Amino acid sequence: MCLGVAMQVLSVTPGRAIVAGRGRTQPVETALVGEVAPGDWLLVFLDSARERIDAARAAEVDATLDLLEHALGGGPADSAAGFVLPSAMDAAQLAALTGGASPTPPSADGADTR
Repeated sequence: MCLGVAMQVLSVTPGRAIVAGRGRTQPVETALVGEVAPGDWLLVFLDSARERIDAARAAEVDATLDLLEHALGGGPADSAAGFVLPSAMDAAQLAALTGGASPTPPSADGADTR
């Protein structure tokens, strides 16, 4: 399994950047994301930047990895995620998340209008 890690660009050289995230600093290739600048956030897989992300998405990725580490360490399942987990979403939110059709609400008489 390959996990993406949110990392922030510290410095740049042609085709590469030094990034920091989750307690480490490392060089990564940037060919797949184009030019980057110090302060940019990248999603990094196997020493290669695969996607530019914003700070909010970086925080979500970190929170997800924190949850995963917590669960693998035997922690309780009720840890705060820092964002809404799918298990707490209603049907319309899940449909929006997955790109599916939103459920049709019942009519005033209680009949399904699908």
